[in-house]
Amino acid sequence: MPEDPTDRGALRAAGQEIRALMAEASEAGARLVQFCEGALTYPSKHVMAAGPDGTLVPADWSRAAWDVLREEAESIAALAGELRLWTAFGSLHPLTPPNQPHNSLFVVSDRGELVARYDKRFLSHTEVSYLYSPGYQPLVIEVDGIRFGFALCIEANFPEIFAEYERLDVDCVLLSVMVDDAPRARVAQAYGTLYNYWLGYAIPAQFSATAPSGIVAPGGRWLARCYANGHPALAIADIDLDSQDEDINMAVRHARPWRRSARAGLYGERIPVGDPRSDVRTAF
Repeated sequence: MPEDPTDRGALRAAGQEIRALMAEASEAGARLVQFCEGALTYPSKHVMAAGPDGTLVPADWSRAAWDVLREEAESIAALAGELRLWTAFGSLHPLTPPNQPHNSLFVVSDRGELVARYDKRFLSHTEVSYLYSPGYQPLVIEVDGIRFGFALCIEANFPEIFAEYERLDVDCVLLSVMVDDAPRARVAQAYGTLYNYWLGYAIPAQFSATAPSGIVAPGGRWLARCYANGHPALAIADIDLDSQDEDINMAVRHARPWRRSARAGLYGERIPVGDPRSDVRTAF
């Protein structure tokens, strides 16, 4: 992904790569395609926030090629409409100066319309200090009767976000990442186990040798993964709310409702009355 948002040629090449993968997803029969964080550009702090003495300073976003970013986003949206393909891709959303932009995931409908934007809520120290403004709310959209939530990269380290999406009754969380980090993929897989929803995990192709993109089923099984060869590719799986796969059925129809009941106070009436310390018995 381009690390320099002033490099107009690199931004256009990124847009072209996204559109090529969109066409491939459409040919495979996909209804929604998810791209990584910063798919159009993921600015390097060394490019945007480096001071003359090498220290970090607030980024000068006036240097970014905002016109090219807008044109590429519009081309992606237009193709989504032509292909009838819902598309989620990472890029930047400018705010009125002196506010820093959001690091965002844009969601385009199968009519080619920008319908939603998820702004990254939890940022790294460098991001919040020198690069971006944080978002402040979750995002849930519905596609063909399936409810999707969204998260970005470092937010994998904040379980409250994924617990929140469970309370919001999503069927799938799309986690888009820009990091070469195998443990983060394992954490993402764990959320499929803990909350019993599907999870899409999207990273740049150059990190695939460490932990390729993929789709996790409720219960934690990887349904599909890209090749770990450094080349752009798609992982494709069905999200079937009526799936009869044994593990998915158990996770969606049994484990998830039971855990909700437990969290809601199922055990309240079963807690011993009185002082439990006065009712201690030892037995072997």
